Amino acid sequence: MSISYEFATERAEEAALAAETAELDNVRDRALRSEAAWRDMAVRARKTEESRAKREATAEAARVTAAEAAAEAEAA
Repeated sequence: MSISYEFATERAEEAALAAETAELDNVRDRALRSEAAWRDMAVRARKTEESRAKREATAEAARVTAAEAAAEAEAA
């Protein structure tokens, strides 16, 4: 299962709110650890999305180049 940047960011915001409203230190600490973990997952999800987009763009450019080369070869 893949976690999106938006999903992880929303969970981080929820954890931050829970930390702000927590009355007990251990609950606040747990919420802050949760927030940090979700923010880390959000960063990794964003990097994964960007990497995937780059790979897809590169693959599409290669397909177009190959198609153009094939068309030129047929025309010659």
